Amino acid sequence: MTQAPLLRLLRYAKPYRAQVWAAVVCSILRTLLDLAPPYLIGVAIDVVVEQEASLLARFGIQNPLTQLLVLSILTITVWGLESLSQYAADKLWQNLAQTLQHELRVDTYNHLQELDLAYFEDRSTGTLLSILNDDINQLERFLNFGAKFLIDFFTRVSAIGITFMLLAPGVAWLAMVPIPFILWGTFAFQSRLAPCYDAVRDQAGLISDRLANNLSGIATIKSFTAEAYERDRVYVESEAYRRSNGRAIAISVAFQPLLRVFILSGFVITLYFGGREVLQGNLTVGTYGFMVFIVQNLLWPFTELSEIMDEYQRAMASVRRVMGLLDTPVAIPHGDRSLSLNHVQGEVQFNDITFAYNGRNPVLKHLSLHVPTGQTIGIVGATGSGKSTLVKLLLRFYEVQSGQILIDGIDIRNLNLLDLRQCIGWVSQDIFLFHGTVAENIRYGSFNATREQIMQAAKLAEAHEFIEQLPQGYDTIVGERGQKLSGGQRQRLAIARAILKDPPILILDEATSAVDNETEAAIQKSLQVITQNRTTIAIAHRLSTIRHADCIYVMDQGQIIEQGNHEELLSLNGSYSNLWAVQSGLSPTLH
Repeated sequence: MTQAPLLRLLRYAKPYRAQVWAAVVCSILRTLLDLAPPYLIGVAIDVVVEQEASLLARFGIQNPLTQLLVLSILTITVWGLESLSQYAADKLWQNLAQTLQHELRVDTYNHLQELDLAYFEDRSTGTLLSILNDDINQLERFLNFGAKFLIDFFTRVSAIGITFMLLAPGVAWLAMVPIPFILWGTFAFQSRLAPCYDAVRDQAGLISDRLANNLSGIATIKSFTAEAYERDRVYVESEAYRRSNGRAIAISVAFQPLLRVFILSGFVITLYFGGREVLQGNLTVGTYGFMVFIVQNLLWPFTELSEIMDEYQRAMASVRRVMGLLDTPVAIPHGDRSLSLNHVQGEVQFNDITFAYNGRNPVLKHLSLHVPTGQTIGIVGATGSGKSTLVKLLLRFYEVQSGQILIDGIDIRNLNLLDLRQCIGWVSQDIFLFHGTVAENIRYGSFNATREQIMQAAKLAEAHEFIEQLPQGYDTIVGERGQKLSGGQRQRLAIARAILKDPPILILDEATSAVDNETEAAIQKSLQVITQNRTTIAIAHRLSTIRHADCIYVMDQGQIIEQGNHEELLSLNGSYSNLWAVQSGLSPTLH
């Protein structure tokens, strides 16, 4: 059974319970001190009316002026303590809100990083950003204001209710008759609001997704003059969000007028029946003045209760989404076997691998492949043949359905994930650069690298020359996703990043697809040096990239259909031979 979101939140805040209790105590104390002035006003009226027979006179203070002086000193003390307790409560609650917000965001993000790539394929970036930002910020707002009010509300109602029952039980129960109806109405409305706010949070995620996609694809939008089309799509999503909020608002605001009727009835009851008790001599004037004054403090907070409960439901909707993400199981767990980077030989084996994405048709079917230590193999084949899937399985971005993958004879499922990925350098065909400098992007993953090591890696990747021509050289900002650089420049930085990592196993997935022929030739010369004594898996469409590999595998529909070195494959007059003929400008052999 799913635990209530508030209980989940309290369980999460358990390490900070001392701070929570301190904040609660300060809030209760502030409320009690805030209620003191009406009591003092009642005592003051009693002093003026009763004089030597007043309540204070029973404590040995007979002179009315002295009694008033004592009341004045008490009032100053109460106000001072109230200000101090309010300061402490506000500081504690706001610091707690900031701490929980920080911890929850970091923990949620950290858990998100542990999830497999299939999870991200099924969810939009905008929705995840909405959870990490909007939902956690919503929780902060509730802790800053809503939690304090709820404590204030229940403290106020309890204190005033007990005082009423002690001073004038005959009138008190009449004044409190509306309260059960108010509470029933409040919770009845909130039960209808909860699903409305769940829908609002979901719609907020859709808007965030739309905006994130559009900002990432702004160049495409402009090139296809689709600004009006995208504006209309944003309008539709925003309008849906407005309607979702509108349904919640329609319910929440309808409660206010009804609430005021109940509050008015309680006030009138106290005014009339309390006055009658005074006229009959059953109640003192001071007590009556106190009750008429304090009844507003008892009943008016109920007008804000619905708003706070409204805020509470928004916060709980956010908690459900955040905790739902935290509850997502990690599909690819860490193995318990460590792998020392200095002792990795680099032998890779794929034994009878079968794999399919999310229940689709298998991408790889009973595939077996052996990469000896220190050798370079090439993998070629048509788009969709499963080439890139192989390396993603080696990195354990996904888990195989059957078969096993071994590094140095060890099943990678038994290896610590961090150790596994640390020993592999991957240059993807989809280059991602972070917003930052050229040097920061090359150093990414090798954070302790020196400037000289960064430059040496750039030279090996044939990137140093163009970097030196940039406005600030290695300190030039590349922009989000490296948008200030050309495709070839981004690719060379990615190669430099992998070189700097200096892994025992190197994966080049279309590593030269975005460079010109001259740069490719230069990179090829460098790769001959880089790949020496290093296990290398090179995936390529350009056969010139892998023609010197120790062994080349030709894939088709998830299976290996040919293998051998360049000359051996040409002699087969098969798929590789035909592809080579096409790329080299010769007529392919017809079959």
